[in-house]
Amino acid sequence: MNKRTDRDIIYTISARGKRGEKPVMDFLAENFSTIPLDQIDSLFGFVERCTLYGGRPFVGRQLSDADVQALYQHSIGVRIPMTNLFISEDEYQEYGWLFEKYHRVGNSMIVKEDTLARWIRRDYPDYKLEASMIKEIDTYEKIAAALDIYDTVVLPMHLNTRYDFLDKISEKARVMLFANAGCAYNCPARICYRTISLMNKLDPTSDRMIENSIFRCSKMTRPRKELGMIDFDLEKLSAIGFKRFKLLRERPEGVTAF
Repeated sequence: MNKRTDRDIIYTISARGKRGEKPVMDFLAENFSTIPLDQIDSLFGFVERCTLYGGRPFVGRQLSDADVQALYQHSIGVRIPMTNLFISEDEYQEYGWLFEKYHRVGNSMIVKEDTLARWIRRDYPDYKLEASMIKEIDTYEKIAAALDIYDTVVLPMHLNTRYDFLDKISEKARVMLFANAGCAYNCPARICYRTISLMNKLDPTSDRMIENSIFRCSKMTRPRKELGMIDFDLEKLSAIGFKRFKLLRERPEGVTAF
């Protein structure tokens, strides 16, 4: 994504696909050089191993301890994707050390399950809570209900061009839109999120994980046209009042994003 946008726009940037050993500031310079650091609110990606992760399979750290400290030095936060569809209170308590380690003003948790969001709010109030795109918040009623629980909500990508709908959202400052999109944009089912949630309960070095034996994609049963990566019109979206955007990194083959 090369087009510069107005200075009021704030980005959260994907660290997915980053190897933990590459310094994060080098990663930003190589992949997001057109985005000034003062417009980056946070990076989202995996830190330590956690079975509450969702969205993408965990195969290793994307943000190291050194990366996190470098981000803090530039007043950039960390967004951790706790978007697993399957949670329990015992599992949540098991990772108390992780929640405690990153608990500070400026850091956020991306969450799918409202129960988990309420536990985090109760125990770790300095985190900002973000309602994941996986929740499919696609009506005004769903937006209002989510904003009772979360600080910000992420709308599904297919709403990005429904300008009449977007214009009527009252709390635009608390709504996050995608700046670009990959295969999720026109996916008819998104069954991958369920199987990825199950995969993230496994040891990432196990044969079952490596072979992706439980992974399922809707393309197996409902083929769709490959659109490649899509950039949305941020100038138009900004003009109607949206200033928060999630920015993905394109995979080398250009079909979707990390």
